Parts: sequence; C-alpha cells; structure tokens
Amino acid sequence: MSSTHRNVLILAHRTAAAPALLEAVRRRAQEGPCRFTLLVPSTAHGLHRVVDPQDHGREEAEAVLELALPHLEEAAGGPVEGVIGDPEPLAAVEDALNRERFDEVMISTLPTRVSRWLHLDLPRKVAGLGLPVTTVRAHGRGEGAPDAMR
Repeated sequence: MSSTHRNVLILAHRTAAAPALLEAVRRRAQEGPCRFTLLVPSTAHGLHRVVDPQDHGREEAEAVLELALPHLEEAAGGPVEGVIGDPEPLAAVEDALNRERFDEVMISTLPTRVSRWLHLDLPRKVAGLGLPVTTVRAHGRGEGAPDAMR
C-alpha cells in the first residue's frame, strides 16, 4: 500500500451506520486515499449486560459489523475492514493501535445528551494516545443504528 494512504480507525457501536458518520467517511475519502477500519467494542446493552455480557456483547458487535460495513464501504468508495474489540472503548482503541498503524481516529457517538462515550470524555482520552481525533455525533433519536441494530 502506498504511503500516501491514510489509515483511519473508526470507533463506533450504535451509530456505526448513522448518516452523520457516513457523511464524515465520504468527506474524508474525498480528501485523499484512505483505508478505513471499523472497530466495534463488544459491549452488551440492556439485559444482556446482566445475563451474559461477554457472549451477547460479541454477538451484538457482529450484528453491528454485518449491517454497517456495506453502508460504510459505499461511503468510503471501497472496502472497509471490520474488527471487534474490547468491551471498554479506550482499551479497544489501544489494542487496535498496538496491532496496526493508524493515522487518525474517528469516534462516532450518540447525541451529546445521551452519549456515555462523551460523558466519559473518550475523545480527549483517545487524543491523548497521540493521534488526531474527529468526533462525529449522531444528530437525533432516529439517527443511531438501523432498526435491526437497536
């Protein structure tokens, strides 16, 4: 791969196919050659957190990848790799950065008022790892994941 390509890590879960993220990926791809990787933490939601968080978290992350990757590939104009990471998003990013070289990180979150990642100041913590970070916020209630991913 040419050194002119930028490796972009996308951290997303419930907003992995949100219109705001797809538009951000489309814009980034238009700026120059990129290779995108979607990282989905294996975090369980709802009752699954109590029942069997590890198992259900992985299943949920696999479903997110299956549904989001085609949309992201269309926005990127090419293949997007999908990986499942640690349930804790910061640890998932650290693991990804240890496995592969990335030039920047996009973090896709729910709207500010409901985003756990923003309340935990995740973008600042990821930026502390030494890479530029772009935070993409979903705009409203209907803009998270497609219905099959909720």
